[in-house]
Amino acid sequence: MRRERADALVLFADAFTINYRKPIFDLATKHRRPTICAALESTDCLLIYGTSRLEMFRLAATYVAKILKGARPADLPVEQATKFELIVNARTAKALGLTIPRSILGRADRVIQ
Repeated sequence: MRRERADALVLFADAFTINYRKPIFDLATKHRRPTICAALESTDCLLIYGTSRLEMFRLAATYVAKILKGARPADLPVEQATKFELIVNARTAKALGLTIPRSILGRADRVIQ
């Protein structure tokens, strides 16, 4: 991060990031780099923006219901998430010495204190 002069990190919800999120967050915090994450489980990130788990479970349940009623899985359309959540981590912001603008806090679905 230092060598590349990164001002921040954007972490995607992939296997590497999820498996190594703790050392990544520890390193980012040590070097005072804010992180933005796509995985909602990444609660150490400054900002977390990703698909609503509840909405994804509801969508999966509708697929299961259709299949149980006799629909062929191959005939069901592929659907994408339409609801996303923004989570702001005020604790991480404080540790990094950052102030989150009210405009961002007002849009957040949840603020981690």
